[in-house]
Amino acid sequence: MKSLFDAGKLLLLDMASTFLFLVLYLLTGNITLSVLLAMALGAVQIGWQIARRQPIDTMQWMSLFVVLSAGTVTLITDDPRFVMVKPSVIYVIVGIVMLKPGWINRYLPPVAQEFVPDIAIIFGYAWAGLMFFSAALNLVVA
Repeated sequence: MKSLFDAGKLLLLDMASTFLFLVLYLLTGNITLSVLLAMALGAVQIGWQIARRQPIDTMQWMSLFVVLSAGTVTLITDDPRFVMVKPSVIYVIVGIVMLKPGWINRYLPPVAQEFVPDIAIIFGYAWAGLMFFSAALNLVVA
């Protein structure tokens, strides 16, 4: 059970800036404030790891890139259509990053990495496929 909580903690930390944006935007309706604070949180998280000389995983770099680039474009355009298409762009980027074999290992307990490494790779590819499917579905709905 501890491994599940450890994986959940890592996933929540990777998505913290997205959650912060969502909560702030729902509470305030202020897109500028929400975007700026989410961008700041993403940068602070990576900066904290760099300062502590901790390794930064590919998904963490990808998350920072998406937060900073999507946030910047949202601030520049202030266009609600971009906000509606942004999830599809993010899903495609995440899907591409998930095509890296073994990306999911960070979220697996050591025993799973030891006994089912090939299943983890297959599951990682399947998850990438779901991200691409979600991106396409979002474009149809938006």
